[in-house]
Amino acid sequence: MKVIKSEYVLSAVKPAQYPDDALPEFALAGRSNVGKSSLINCMLQRKNLARTSSKPGKTQTINFYRINDLFYFADVPGYGFAKVPKSVRNSWQKMMETYFTKRETLRGMIQLVDIRHAPSREDQQMYQFLRYLELPIMVVATKVDKISRNKWNKHAKIVKDTLQMSKEHPLILFSSTTKMGRDELWQRLEALLEDTD
Repeated sequence: MKVIKSEYVLSAVKPAQYPDDALPEFALAGRSNVGKSSLINCMLQRKNLARTSSKPGKTQTINFYRINDLFYFADVPGYGFAKVPKSVRNSWQKMMETYFTKRETLRGMIQLVDIRHAPSREDQQMYQFLRYLELPIMVVATKVDKISRNKWNKHAKIVKDTLQMSKEHPLILFSSTTKMGRDELWQRLEALLEDTD
């Protein structure tokens, strides 16, 4: 996809605040610091459209980015080791659950995992939850530039086995630094957009 226009539109914590133009949406879910903001910036070829942070738990709302006035990326708060009070984490969880289960314009899920580590218990729970929703899922293994090429297959197998991935869900190896995986992810997103026409 040729990205001609991309913009941050709004942040939301409840349905009344979501965009109301009925464009399709793809949500990005992953542990804190897995590289969601970096992936968005890489996909849209923008440096700082999505703010990256070395501090886990930076994203505390659902952030909507409109692309080519055709669809949205919805960046949800990272789960896992964010250093925030439990009450805040619980409110994030409720917010995300509401979005995932009630949002009619949600067309697919991009779950990010760090290829350097076996998926965590939270990663596994998220994947099972997304399967339960029966939406198209793309699992993106980020930071592949951080491990040597001859270890990619081994690490990819660990991700697939730990998540017990369904064969219908692709695993895309991705690096926001080298742009590896960017074209493949765009192809899959475009195919899902065509299905919604």
